[in-house]
Amino acid sequence: MATESNVRQDIIEACLEMNAIGLNQGTSGNVSVQYEDRMLISPSATQYAAMTPDMIAAIDLSGGMPETWDGPLKPSSEWRFHWLALKNREDVTAVVHAHPPYATALAILRKPIPACHYMIAAFGGMDVPVSGYATFGSRELADHVMAALEGRSACLMANHGMVATGMGLEQAMWRASELETIARQYHLASLIGEPHILSEEQIDDTRRSLKGYGVQDAKV
Repeated sequence: MATESNVRQDIIEACLEMNAIGLNQGTSGNVSVQYEDRMLISPSATQYAAMTPDMIAAIDLSGGMPETWDGPLKPSSEWRFHWLALKNREDVTAVVHAHPPYATALAILRKPIPACHYMIAAFGGMDVPVSGYATFGSRELADHVMAALEGRSACLMANHGMVATGMGLEQAMWRASELETIARQYHLASLIGEPHILSEEQIDDTRRSLKGYGVQDAKV
C-alpha cells in the first residue's frame, strides 16, 4: 500500500499532468485522494510546479463536515464537494476537478453529454449530466455536484467545469481525460450535423463489455 508521502506526491503529479495534457489551466483545478480516514487535497491558489508534499492539505473524513484542516496552506476552495464524494460514495477514493475547454464549453451551455459515443458507458448512465450553478467553493455548489453525480462517476458543472471520480487517482484521471475527449467529439460532430445517440440497450451492452477495460478499481 502506498504511504501518505507517496499519495501526496501523486496528487502533485496529477495536478501537473492536468495542465500538461490540456485538462486545466493555471491553478483552477484540484485533486483529492482518500488516505485512511482523511482527505488529502491540493492547496488553494498554489502553482503546481511549486507544490511540495507537505503543502497538501488534510481534512478529517470520520465525522461531520469540518471547517478546519491540517497543513500550512488552505485546501482548495472546492474542497466541500471533494469531501462529500469521498465521505459518501463507497466507489470513490479520488476526485479530479478541472476546467477543460470542451467540457467547460458544454457546461456553459448547460448541455449534458448524451450517449453519442459508446464510452459514455464509462460514466454510469446514458449521459453525463450538468449540475446546478452556485458560487464556487460554496456548500450549495457541493450539494449540486453530489446530486449530479448520483448514479454517475462524472458530471459537468454549470458555467464552471467538470468533476470525475474513481477508485484511485489513476482511474479518476483516466475518466477526466476520457470525458474531455468525448466532449470534444460531441462538439465536432454537432458542427457537422445532428449526432446519432446510442440506445440504452447499446450502452448497457457496452457497460458489460467494459468490465476489465481501462483503469479499473485502482487502489490508493
